[in-house]
Amino acid sequence: MTSVFSARGVSVSFGGVRALAGVDLDIEPGQLVGLIGPNGAGKTTFIDAVTGFVRYAGRVELGGESLDGLPPHTRARRGLARTWQTVELFDDLTVRENLTVAARDGAAVSVDDELKLLDLEAAADAMPWELSQAERKRAGIGRALVARPRLLCLDEPAAGLDARQSRELGLLLPGIASSGTAVLLVDHDMGLVLSSCDLVVVLDAGSVIARGTPAQVRADERVVAAYLGHSAAGAA
Repeated sequence: MTSVFSARGVSVSFGGVRALAGVDLDIEPGQLVGLIGPNGAGKTTFIDAVTGFVRYAGRVELGGESLDGLPPHTRARRGLARTWQTVELFDDLTVRENLTVAARDGAAVSVDDELKLLDLEAAADAMPWELSQAERKRAGIGRALVARPRLLCLDEPAAGLDARQSRELGLLLPGIASSGTAVLLVDHDMGLVLSSCDLVVVLDAGSVIARGTPAQVRADERVVAAYLGHSAAGAA
């Protein structure tokens, strides 16, 4: 199957610090890919790079077309969307209105679809301050989805959620991918990543050290040593 997203040799340096070193990643249509690693491994830097927020060396393609040199808003228009670790909603707009202003051509049908997909129909007319943290997170995801991107990059969507809320989010993510939007998931919640993703890629010190199914990654000794630790790997 042809990849919807392809990164080749993506490298990022901040001064003398190498944050990413030649990262390769392919994502197929409808695929849910997890990108994990310890703090400082380069996960968010990878998202920042491919979405155009930091300079990088290498090549990034979406739908077979190069994104290199393009600013973030142009990448977004071509179908590369992202969320941020901190959800900033428009406080004077309802959830439905927050999604509507981000919808491509104001497509109301897209808004209704995403509200249903993310279990936000009951909160559609609520104001942001009335939402739980889990609902705020899902609203942020919905705002990125209404433009119908080819690839959605989720940067720690479970941050600030309790275990139950994280599990509930994990049940929703495969539906996003199966609806036609490929997903790249970065999160520290190993239960979320290993239970929901088709493929998991592991970074350590800016380099890929493992990739495979959740079962393969869970059993990889390099992952155990670099990230999970023996007790955490057993629990996972």
